[in-house]
Amino acid sequence: MPDQSSRELQRPTPGVLILSALFVGAGTLHFVTPRPFDSIVPRWVPLPARSATLLSGAAELLGGLGMLHPATRPAARWGLMALLLAVWPANLNMAQHPQQFGLPGWLLWARLPLQPLLMWAVWRAGRSRAFPHG
Repeated sequence: MPDQSSRELQRPTPGVLILSALFVGAGTLHFVTPRPFDSIVPRWVPLPARSATLLSGAAELLGGLGMLHPATRPAARWGLMALLLAVWPANLNMAQHPQQFGLPGWLLWARLPLQPLLMWAVWRAGRSRAFPHG
């Protein structure tokens, strides 16, 4: 039977739970309401917009769920970091062409710095608690 410290290592922190919910929620939206996500896929992406939407939604779902268990958390960490890096050009494209999306340009530019902060949060949350410097 695992001791108290082993069980605590397996329990997700509140930060991990919040990030997991964020990614699972966003990933779900990619499947429930894909059109808005299709519209932000840059034209140079070598996939049909719907395919890119569904692929990124699946990655968000898997990464968010993967953050919940310590055995899958490191892989989820790397996967979500890669995903956030991969979708950043879509966010930049939105900021550069706000008229296409019906949102204020200042808002789209203001959210760009949030992407590195989210990456930092995923990096921190995805660390193995057994190895705090990981």
